[in-house]
Amino acid sequence: MRKTKIISYLLIIVAVLMVSVGLRLQEKVSIKSNDDLTFYEVNTNNITASENVLSKNDMLQYRVDNSSITESEMETAPASVLVPPRIEVFEGLTMEELAAKLDKNLGNDIMGGKGYFIASNCIEKGVNPYIATAIILHETGCGTKCSNLARYCYNVSGQKGRPGCNGGSFKKFDSLDEGIMGLINNLYKNYYSVGLDTVEKIAPKYAEGNTWAGKINYFVNKIKNS
Repeated sequence: MRKTKIISYLLIIVAVLMVSVGLRLQEKVSIKSNDDLTFYEVNTNNITASENVLSKNDMLQYRVDNSSITESEMETAPASVLVPPRIEVFEGLTMEELAAKLDKNLGNDIMGGKGYFIASNCIEKGVNPYIATAIILHETGCGTKCSNLARYCYNVSGQKGRPGCNGGSFKKFDSLDEGIMGLINNLYKNYYSVGLDTVEKIAPKYAEGNTWAGKINYFVNKIKNS
């Protein structure tokens, strides 16, 4: 009986010790867990860079939300400057380069600055812009001073038709742009669309005599080499 009581007392003492040890272990785990929680819940606005601490910019890359790490909003780097591709429209030239070449030959009179208008509309219609500009220079003299036909009736190509300029046989246009388009449309409809696409092929139908083609080719080469 006495032996049984001693064993019971020993068991009670062991149980008390085990409970005590368990409580101590739980307390340590709780402290570590709180330390970890404090690390993740730190306010990044108060973080300062030092040799022992991550910089604020490094910490701002991630944000803790409900115990799960999510990527935060970051400032995007400025977009790189995009260089537009080079688009060649005629004989290795861009539209701007072609227009500049035409403008060099159109003079400073009423045709000055019309290079882009001529170039863009010729390319759209499939008409050689050098030939169109050469016809304008030959028919109007606009390389220096434009003729009265071009100045007052906006006829830049010597076209005939109605309404007549001052009652004559040469056609009157309502604006300079309309006169230029009259030439380009005439070349496209009555020449290029039927296979007459060179100066030599255009000449017999466009003008009388045998010298017109040579004069037009002179201006074509002048424009090309400018």
